[in-house]
Amino acid sequence: MKQQIKLFVAVLIAVMMAVPTMAAKKKTTAQEPDRKVWADLCYKIARPVLENMSKGNFQKDFTLELSPKWDGRDTRVAYLEAFARLMAGISPWIALPDDGTPEGAQRKQLHTWAIQAYKNAVDPNNPDHITWLCNVAQPLCDASYLVESFMRAPEATWDQLDNVTKQRYIDGLKSLRTISPAYNNWLLFRCMVEAFFMSIGEEYDGYVMTVGLRKMSEWYLSDGWYSDGPEFAMDYYNAYAMHPMMVEVVEICKKHNFPTPVSLDLAVKRMNRYNEIIERFISPEGAYPAVGRSVIYRMGAFQTLAMSAWKYGLPESLSNGGVRSALTAVMKRMFAVDGNFTDKGYLQLGFAGHQPGLANYYSNNGSLYMTSLVFMPLGLPATHPFWTAPAEQWTSQKAWSGQPFREDYHTSLRK
Repeated sequence: MKQQIKLFVAVLIAVMMAVPTMAAKKKTTAQEPDRKVWADLCYKIARPVLENMSKGNFQKDFTLELSPKWDGRDTRVAYLEAFARLMAGISPWIALPDDGTPEGAQRKQLHTWAIQAYKNAVDPNNPDHITWLCNVAQPLCDASYLVESFMRAPEATWDQLDNVTKQRYIDGLKSLRTISPAYNNWLLFRCMVEAFFMSIGEEYDGYVMTVGLRKMSEWYLSDGWYSDGPEFAMDYYNAYAMHPMMVEVVEICKKHNFPTPVSLDLAVKRMNRYNEIIERFISPEGAYPAVGRSVIYRMGAFQTLAMSAWKYGLPESLSNGGVRSALTAVMKRMFAVDGNFTDKGYLQLGFAGHQPGLANYYSNNGSLYMTSLVFMPLGLPATHPFWTAPAEQWTSQKAWSGQPFREDYHTSLRK
């Protein structure tokens, strides 16, 4: 009996001694700076892709996971999807100058891997050589995200490539002109490729850009929303593609004095009206509605907020501290769920965790790197107000706690 009492006391003492340590650990995690949360998650998502691709091992190491409804298309589309979508999101971050911080070490490593990965992707003798034409249109879609990575941080990406590699990209991208895009947001994919050619002084197809931009402008419904072609779809494609690509194509056209049906100022205003709405979608607990196509693109649903925060400026109605806090809350909640990653660290099909049944017929685990588009604000220095502003409650937190919050309003933004 005495022995049992001694054992009980020993265990009790051990537990009591461990409690402060556990509490301290929890407190430290809770106080972890938002920027570190973002940088660590971005590195975690990007590392397996870029490290392996820089060594020519990506296609060998990356186990494909296809939608249960997969339409039978050439599975090689997955490799360009993963690489292009990842780079479109992280290129602003790796463009920051080197420094001696732990984050700087992560950034420098990713940048080194990325430049080699860009080269390997178009080297016909490399195992990770991408296939531009797979008898399906999908490569056109992801070519637009690839050139987006170049356009968002040219000095850190395109300008770092040798002339042979650049020509290989130019030739590959031109080969996609044979693809007839779907009559919806896909028109912007052609526009993006041609705008990229314009940005580097290469021959471009101005007719394609004019038609694409005019149709998208005609499909602008009102109050910050574009229709995805003639029919409206309630999903996040306004964030995944339409607003960001409209803004970026119009911006390049403005720089090169090419006429567009809408001004850059108007395109940004439309995007920021959409941002006012999408910010309200984030619940007080850091959740948001899983509606529409491609919900497995996860935090790509907030690309417009990320893009405005990074480069174009948030609307006056939203604050740096509030948007940062809201996105961080979603990030923590979504990626705390088990099953987001494989044992090798690659993303798995799902919205929050492993939910393969949510994947559309065109989706594979390479598609999921659209979530990286939320990381653009990492391209701002740590001293920027987006990172230094005090944390604030976002709109739904104020609304559901009885605090004053901004009244929402409708605006057409047609001119």
